[in-house]
Amino acid sequence: MSIRPRALLLAVLIVAATAAPANPLALSSDQLERLARREIVVLDALPAGAPAAARSGGTALALVKAAPDTVWGVLVDYPRHSGLYPNVVEATVLEVDAAHALVRYVVGVGPFSFGFHVNNYPDAARGRLAWRLDRGRKNGLFRESVGYWQLEPRGEGVLLTYAMAARTVLPRFLTAGAERDGMVEAIRAVRDRAEQRR
Repeated sequence: MSIRPRALLLAVLIVAATAAPANPLALSSDQLERLARREIVVLDALPAGAPAAARSGGTALALVKAAPDTVWGVLVDYPRHSGLYPNVVEATVLEVDAAHALVRYVVGVGPFSFGFHVNNYPDAARGRLAWRLDRGRKNGLFRESVGYWQLEPRGEGVLLTYAMAARTVLPRFLTAGAERDGMVEAIRAVRDRAEQRR
């Protein structure tokens, strides 16, 4: 084989390898089919590096029919996070720079409300928005909260991953179902908002 055909074969293999969608969470064929049908897939996997004390949470995935920049714009529009996260009625940016945003959230549940503070760490180049509870500030019911959003381009859209782990002052059996439902609501809200913007 001459140099030219080898180079061509190598180029084809590189393109084929990078064009194949990644499956970092080892999703089953059934889960991949569900995503293709626009269902939201929820896994019990907590984000890597979650504190042992953060006992509940999981990972939710969905396909979004919007450009990565559009989805990213929804995620980092911190003042408009009310309506994205369940029961969040207020999101106030307290500090912001290129690598960090401290946001105070207020959650309303019936006649009650409580606030908490989250440090957000956007990495646009990697399509990743990580966050962690600011434990040096008042955080209402939360004792731990850590997680991330991850964007992976897929065809004309994005595979969106939302992973979180948390611990509140309430017993886990009271909050586990609400947290799982909240992950589904949040990823659906981001998808809906991004697809309306495209």
